[in-house]
Amino acid sequence: MSSMEKKRIKKKPLIIILVLLILVVWAVGAYLLFKNTDLFTKKEKPKKVEEKIKVQKEDVDYEAKVFMVGDALIHSSIYIDARQNDGSYDFKPMLQYIKPIASKYDIAYYNQETILGGADLGYSNYPMFNTPDACGDAFVDAGFNMVSLATNHTMDKGERGVLHSVEYWKKHTNVAASGQWSSYDERKASVAKVYEVNHIKYAFISYTIWTNGLETPPGKDYLSSLYSPEKAKADIESVRDKVDFVIVAMHWGTEYAWNVDWKQDEIAKYLSNLGVDLIIGAHPHVVQTVEYINDGKTFVVYSLGNFISDQLDVDNYTGLAMEVTLKKHVGIDGKTANSVVEPKAELIYTTVTQRRGWSSDFRVKMYPTLTDSELRNHNSHYEKYKAIVNKRYPNLTWGLTWE
Repeated sequence: MSSMEKKRIKKKPLIIILVLLILVVWAVGAYLLFKNTDLFTKKEKPKKVEEKIKVQKEDVDYEAKVFMVGDALIHSSIYIDARQNDGSYDFKPMLQYIKPIASKYDIAYYNQETILGGADLGYSNYPMFNTPDACGDAFVDAGFNMVSLATNHTMDKGERGVLHSVEYWKKHTNVAASGQWSSYDERKASVAKVYEVNHIKYAFISYTIWTNGLETPPGKDYLSSLYSPEKAKADIESVRDKVDFVIVAMHWGTEYAWNVDWKQDEIAKYLSNLGVDLIIGAHPHVVQTVEYINDGKTFVVYSLGNFISDQLDVDNYTGLAMEVTLKKHVGIDGKTANSVVEPKAELIYTTVTQRRGWSSDFRVKMYPTLTDSELRNHNSHYEKYKAIVNKRYPNLTWGLTWE
């Protein structure tokens, strides 16, 4: 064996050792790389926890602005005025001065006094109303997203009328509608439904004291929302712990009476004790007072009066527009404090042109914008109705921004 061959034999173990060393180094490097990557990932988590704790240590306030108006009491003169040449109906011009106001709010409420019962049943006037769907279209277009359907006229067109109304409002998924349903299950789900705006959760329930003696068919009480203390208790308890605010619309009181009656007082106190934060009243067709009750726990608007109607009297053409703020305060400890604050009021008026004994050109306007040609002595009327509204709450702030 030559010396050259001996050297080659010695080199083979060295090469093998080098290869093995390279493999070992690569394996260790790969291990450390993956290990360090995992460690780096783990190091990010404490930073996120610190940031979360930081947010929890700050007080937070949330607010939702609520706008409220009264009854859409649609007499035949109003829907005839809304009728177009092609047979359709357009109520939007009647709300043209209110739309810029209502559309600014998080929640805008009105009472659909007369049922949207469908064209098949025939549109009709007092005493058993039926109003074109286009009326609802106009209010939705103007920004109204909360509507009470529980009124003394709920059953004016029977079960068919209610079912048509229910289907109409189901199409408007952005509107909280309460007071008419097509089944018990639907009613239960509606009452317990949680709405949310600006991180504020709220429930909305509507009741009426009566339906003008028109009974619901046996086993179908869900068609109308007749008030009873037992029903209200069960409804409110089903949702009270799920929301920050409970809002109830009440169809109550004495028609054309400026003074709150004993029954309204009794129901308001009962609802307040159940945990209702805001009560919105309708039915008298004239304005009534407002106030805080139960040590400020509940704000009550006893009657907003008519929003639009043709009842041929200044008292009935005059309505109340209200603004309140739903305020939710979340403290450092996570506890919340909710309150209805900053109530503000303004009067509204339905202007109308009388032509040969027939009313036309209906428009709803704010009182401060009225002229003498639209309402003679409107300043004195303003002071009269303002005093009625202030009766139980003289510190009420007057004036809304509409420009």
